[in-house]
Order: sequence, then structure tokens, then C-alpha cells
Amino acid sequence: MAELATLARPYARAAFEHAAAESVLDGWSASLATAAAVIASERMSALLAEPKKTAAQKADAVIETCGDALSAPAANFIRVMADNKRLLLVPQVYEQFEALKAAQEQSVNVTVTSAFELSDDESARLSEALGRKLNRKINMSSEVDSTLIGGVIVRTEDLVIDGSVRGRLAKLSEAMNS
Repeated sequence: MAELATLARPYARAAFEHAAAESVLDGWSASLATAAAVIASERMSALLAEPKKTAAQKADAVIETCGDALSAPAANFIRVMADNKRLLLVPQVYEQFEALKAAQEQSVNVTVTSAFELSDDESARLSEALGRKLNRKINMSSEVDSTLIGGVIVRTEDLVIDGSVRGRLAKLSEAMNS
């Protein structure tokens, strides 16, 4: 896994630097997301693994499948990755591109899991509080897990805040058993 990340890093950085210089980060993000989804599919992975296909044929297959979702520069990027036999790295390139984009925009993706559906007001207050704590813009998504009983679990890339009743009960049980 670390090796794939290492191989993908220069491509992600190159794509990010180009997109930032042209002020088209969102367009590149959408293009890479589409290409990553296409390449991750079973049919495309099987096609890309065929040794009889040339790099150009593989690139053309990906570009054709993506259709209008790829800009001309993104299509050229796919061709370069195909020429270097790195098409299977596009999902990792996309992940690293998104991390670079989030760092520049000083934003963070947060997933909030709660026992019940959060109201718009609760979501806004939670997002504002997290934004102050993390000093970043919050891109929040929410999930419902009724097994939590109550409270919420907040997850970012490197932070988990467990404020659920289930989590508190587990800590209490652990403390009583030790």
C-alpha cells in the first residue's frame, strides 16, 4: 500500500500543481474522480491487465468510458500515465490530489455518525464548533447508526471523537473490569 502511494505521489503533485496554476482544482478533482471510478471497476481493471493491449489502447478505453467528464488536459494526463504503465494508480492519485486540495483550501472532510438524524440547526452548530476547534473549513457528511444509543462519533482523516453513549458505556465497562 505504501509503495502505491509513493508511486502515485509525483503524478498527484504534478496534476495538483497544474490545476492550481490554471485555477481549475474543482474541474481536475471531478475528472480524476471519474477516471478513478472507471479504473476501479472490474471490467476496466480486467481490460487494463490484458498484456496484448497497447498503452494507447488502454488510455483510449479509459478516456472513451469517461466521456465528457474528462477535460482535454486530464485526458492527456491519462495518456501519460498509460505510457508509463501507471493507469492502475489513478485511484491513489485521486486520493492524494484531494488531500493536497484540502490542505490548500484549509478544509477537512468530517463524517458524523449519530444515533438519530441530525437537524439542520444541529449540523450547522456542530460544523461551526468543529471549524473553530480544527481551524479549518468543515465539509460534513452524516450517517445514522441506531446502535450508538445516543451521542455522536466524529471522524476525520486523523482524529476520532467518540461522544456516543455506546462508547461511554464501553469505557465504563473497561474501567470496572480492570
